Formats: sequence, C-alpha cells, structure tokens
Amino acid sequence: MSDTITVEALHRLVAGWLGEGRAVIGPVNLSPKICRYRPLSNPEEVVLGPFIRPRNSVKEFFFPQHEELFRYRTTGQTIQLEEASTDIPPFVVLAARPCDAAALPMLDHVFAEEDPDPTYIARRNAGVVVTLACAEHDRDCFCTVMHFGPDSEAGSDAMLVTRSDGAFEVRSFTEKGAALFAGQTESREAMPLKIADKMVEGYTVEQIREFMENNFEHPVWETVSAPCLGCGACAYTCPTCHCFDIVDEGNAAGGARVRNWDSCQFCMFTAHASGHNPRSTQPNRQRQRLQHKFRMFPDKFGTSLCTGCGNCTHNCPVGLGVLTSLREISRATGTQSPENKT
Repeated sequence: MSDTITVEALHRLVAGWLGEGRAVIGPVNLSPKICRYRPLSNPEEVVLGPFIRPRNSVKEFFFPQHEELFRYRTTGQTIQLEEASTDIPPFVVLAARPCDAAALPMLDHVFAEEDPDPTYIARRNAGVVVTLACAEHDRDCFCTVMHFGPDSEAGSDAMLVTRSDGAFEVRSFTEKGAALFAGQTESREAMPLKIADKMVEGYTVEQIREFMENNFEHPVWETVSAPCLGCGACAYTCPTCHCFDIVDEGNAAGGARVRNWDSCQFCMFTAHASGHNPRSTQPNRQRQRLQHKFRMFPDKFGTSLCTGCGNCTHNCPVGLGVLTSLREISRATGTQSPENKT
C-alpha cells in the first residue's frame, strides 16, 4: 500500500493553499516551448509531467535575483538604516525537478552556515519543497553522474511519483512535507511507478575532480570555451550558481543597498579598479566556473556544486555547458566520452 493523491485531489489541495493566501510556485507553460517556475494563479496552471524543464530554477525563490539588504535615509549628519524584513509568509514550491531541489542543501552551505544570511534562512524556513520525480529525461540531463537521480530526495520535503494509473505516490521526507499532505492522501495498492532510466554513463565525479586538480593549464580550456559569448545564461539558470554583487541604489538623500546576481562568466566580474583583470579571457573564466564546481567547492564543503540538471547546456545560445565541456575534455584527453541514453 502507498499514500496516494490523484491529480484532481492535488488541484483541490492547491486551491485550498491559494485560498488561504499562501503562495504556490510551480512550473507553468508560458508558450509551447517555454516553461518557467512562477507563482500559480490557479491550480490547473501547474505542469505535472511527464518531463519538465523550466527555463529558470527554484533558487530565485530562496536567493532572489534582486534583493534589498537594507534601506537608508540621510537627514543632515544622521543616517537612518532600515533592515530588510525576515518576516517571510509560508509558501510551497510544487512539482520542482529533483535536480533543482538538490541544489538547496548546497546553497545552505553558503548562506546558512559560517555567516548565516537571515533572509535566506527565513525563506528556507518558510518554504516547503515538493518535487515531482522525473518520468522521462532529455539529452542534457546527467544527474546520475552527480550521484543524484530522477527520484532523488535531496532538498525535498516531499515528492510526487507518477503511478501507472495516473495518480501520484506521495513520499514525505521531512516534518514539513508530512504536515503539508497530512489527511490529504488515500491508501492504495502499490502500482508500477514512472521513473526515468539511468542517463549519462561513462564518467564519474571522481574522474572529473581528478582532471580539474591536475590540468589547470591544459589546452583543452581554449577548445571548451571557444564558442562562449560570456552572456551568463549558464549561471543565471543554474540552480547552484550563487555569485552576487552588492551596490547602492539611490542618491545621497536615501536609497537601498541591494544584492544582485552576478556571474564569473562576465568580463567585468574580476576586473580591478586598476584596470588589471586576473581572468581577462573567456577560457580563464570557463575554467574558473568548472574548477569552482568540481574542485574548489568540494574542497571546502565536501560536495560538488552541480546537480546534473543540464540547464546550462539547454539555455546556452551556443550549446555550451558542464556536460558538453566534459565531453570535450574526454575527446581532448582520450578518455571515454559520456553518452546520454535518450
């Protein structure tokens, strides 16, 4: 037997959350080819499979692209500061891809440990993440290489898994997830579940890390980065990239100090006031991105900074990304090239 909820019952549950004034965020089709995570206006908007690839990631609902840190006002010689509110209303992220949710524990290392960020922590506490196990995958997916999978639990409070009868098996992993579905499911006989097969084969995280550690000056970096436009689409749609810039917006009388997303792929990212730029070329910047994900971040936190979602490749105007870079590295070094089984 398994805890089960039908599509109709799930829609009623979402309608109840919305009726209470709770925000519900889920994948919504904006056009036949564009899907994005965004707040739902009605339950029927949410896309429930079989495979979902939103253009954005759920990180923006925990780590916003533009966020006020505090406001300031100047009166004579006095400066008054108003801290950002940490009073975040409860919200639900529904039908997130497991590879999106898996990024949240990685972001926790950055924003909730050594120097805790109060607004990030407030959002993490206010949000409940319900993932939808992937029933299919596409050629850009490689979560299995990164030790995740189409039904990975990482970062999820609860998960919906599509049954062969069209309903969903409900799996709860945390108290928040269990409370969200308490009394809303029915017990049904277990049935076959629709979960995607294994994806990329032929490469391991350990092999990637070994290459990064021993080939900092390898000529493959020139080859990998040759088509790169430096547009930052990879970082902005990646669920784990978290670089940011802090600027003051306003004037001498008042304004706000804000945090905006940034990207190591931008030419100005490491530019010094002197005019010197230690990463002045695109090959250096591409190398930095992959080194950070597979060597620097693991050195500090013990985990790679990649979930294998494939967003970087899928959203890149010239088809670059982590997976395509790994394939190029494989060809250049004569190692086995990872192939995606579609």
